[in-house]
Amino acid sequence: MIGAAVNLARGARVGFVLAREGALALVDASELPPLPRLGLRLVRMLERPGLGSGAARLSAGLTRLGPSYVKFGQFLATRPDIVGMAAARDLEMLQDRVPSFPQAVAVKVVEAAFGRPISTLFVAFGEPVAAASIAQVHKAVVQDADGTQRNLAVKIMRPGVRERFQRDVEVMRLLARIVHVLSPEAERLRPRDVVEILARSVTMEMDFRLEAAAASELAQNTADDEDFRVPLPEWELIARDVLTCEWIEGTRLHSAAALQAAGHDPHAIGRTVIQSFLRQAIRDGFFHADMHQGNLFVDAAGKLVAVDFGIMGRLGRKERRFLAEILLGFIMRDYTRVAQVHFEAGYVPAHHSVDDFAQAIRAIGEPIHQRRADEISMAKVLTLLFDITALFDMSTRTELVMLQKTMVVVEGVARSLDPKLDMWTSAEPVVRSWITRNLGPVGRLEGAAHAARTLADVVADVPELALRLRRLLVRADEAGTGDAHRLERIARTERRTERRTALWQTLALWAIAAGVLVAALR
Repeated sequence: MIGAAVNLARGARVGFVLAREGALALVDASELPPLPRLGLRLVRMLERPGLGSGAARLSAGLTRLGPSYVKFGQFLATRPDIVGMAAARDLEMLQDRVPSFPQAVAVKVVEAAFGRPISTLFVAFGEPVAAASIAQVHKAVVQDADGTQRNLAVKIMRPGVRERFQRDVEVMRLLARIVHVLSPEAERLRPRDVVEILARSVTMEMDFRLEAAAASELAQNTADDEDFRVPLPEWELIARDVLTCEWIEGTRLHSAAALQAAGHDPHAIGRTVIQSFLRQAIRDGFFHADMHQGNLFVDAAGKLVAVDFGIMGRLGRKERRFLAEILLGFIMRDYTRVAQVHFEAGYVPAHHSVDDFAQAIRAIGEPIHQRRADEISMAKVLTLLFDITALFDMSTRTELVMLQKTMVVVEGVARSLDPKLDMWTSAEPVVRSWITRNLGPVGRLEGAAHAARTLADVVADVPELALRLRRLLVRADEAGTGDAHRLERIARTERRTERRTALWQTLALWAIAAGVLVAALR
């Protein structure tokens, strides 16, 4: 009871701060029932005079509320399907304006994580060079066994941040429930689901072992790319609260002039930004979902280097084919094919007409081909496409929304380096290469081989499934048709027996595998 009262008080403070900063101006009062509409009108009387736009007010309010709410705003910036594109763009500007914590505290976190004095881990350990709501980064030096010294970046979790976040999430859950009770219409925005998704996302982001795994996977996927690379993690110096990786010396992508001064070609780098993102998304199905200027460098060799892998996106094969074919369809003006891809992927219900959908897509595509290539926004095309699909009952796909939002950011970065960059010409080689490889003869043979393996697995299981069915039928016959409870007990016993059998089979397989491994090592 006391906890609920405390959360209610904290929730009241959140409401007051948002009202004071004018963030509630984003709420459309016309969509509210009479009583909540009156409440909104009264609460907005608390607004400070001389405030800016509604979205900018939301950013200001979240910043005042602290790091957890800043993280919440940054998360909402990746979900324009919830807050709208205008608010999402403004929320992108949210920065973690958090002072660094003391050097001595950072040292204690590192020593606690590894159980050793910091002097045995690093030759040198510098002051923080960057600080955010969850962590801060230090520059350190390590010495290898051959005496070589290397610079490393050490990311350290902010002490107490998990406890603070869990406390704030409880308040967010309370506020989401209140919104649901007062305005059931707002449930279309899924406030309770949004809070739970945020909680899971940030919980994962607060385990640096998972971020290191994401960096390692992206590095493996892009190992053969000549124009992109990822700083490799130092696995011996990684724990839940500490992430250590290669230190990157390079030029940030904030300014084309700075890149030119460092001897790089901003136009070529802009093209690399687009192509690297599309290779990750279409070829690998695993992409960096936070590719803003602050997370991108160009090293001395001219390679694009990405950092900070807390937010990543995944696309399944179906989504990758969907993306590749619709982009190529717009490039080739094949709107019927673009429409068919939507239906084949199951994104648009079958009761709609492919021809009608193709006509709607043509309304997006044809104006594109009346303009210069450097005036066409790939991200805007996808945004318009998703708007059209809403008219055809296409359900929201979280992974596609993440993709769309990342493409908006990536396109913005590329165009800041080269305002006349032809996005479609830059994208075409990546898209066509994937389609040729995966939908051509080689890809079809590989798909047939995969289908054959799946079918073989099913066929191999048929005898065992038949035996299970036979045993159940025999025991059911013995039990008699009227003894339903006894039949259920028999079925439970059968399931327990099968689970035990499966467990022992699994343990046996692991034992065999371990034996083979030991023999191989010998």
